[in-house]
Amino acid sequence: MTQTKILIVEDEQKISRVLQLELEYENYETSIAKDGKEALELIEKESWDLVLLDIMLPELSGLEVLRRVRKSGMTMPIILLTARDEVHDKVSGLDIGANDYITKPFQIEELLARIRVHLRHATTQVSSGEGLGVGELTVNIGSREVKRQDKDIELTPREFDLLVCLLKNKNIVLTREKLIEQVWGFDYYGDTNVVDVYIRYLRQKIDKGYDDAYIQTVRGVGYTVKERTK
Repeated sequence: MTQTKILIVEDEQKISRVLQLELEYENYETSIAKDGKEALELIEKESWDLVLLDIMLPELSGLEVLRRVRKSGMTMPIILLTARDEVHDKVSGLDIGANDYITKPFQIEELLARIRVHLRHATTQVSSGEGLGVGELTVNIGSREVKRQDKDIELTPREFDLLVCLLKNKNIVLTREKLIEQVWGFDYYGDTNVVDVYIRYLRQKIDKGYDDAYIQTVRGVGYTVKERTK
């Protein structure tokens, strides 16, 4: 049985270390990110069952990290760690997509209880088959499983986020700029050709070897996922 993975995003070393020790004592697998930029990199590289996210962080604020994570379509539970006087940030965080918040200083028993509740809820969502799909292609958002004709397809986090974005907008043509905004974030300054590169990666994994190609190019406009009608 695989361990539950929790990412601790906290720049105060004493707090992050205490959290790590307590969580590992409860048999959770943990990693620590010391700033918002490092947090985003870890979230993109690996799958996490839950994220503990401090609001006040160097590089990128916790709220900005939260916004980008939710924009990309990732749905893992996120609990904000907040200071007592950050009422506005608590409300903003919940509006952006946080599942919960806990105010510092907090009792570790209360935090562990909240973690258990949100992990249980996330497991229920996954078991209920929460997902997207088109034709023979299915995507379970909770477990991040992708299948075509019952064959498992391994995608990188970015490929997965791009596919989810396309499926959520099925039969709608999305421009490269719109995909950049939704998948890479508003302040991505790279070449929009990165979209073409990742579309090519996806096609190799999703459509190659099958009669029906779900990912389609609309010349001069962008890309869409469409189920071929017979």
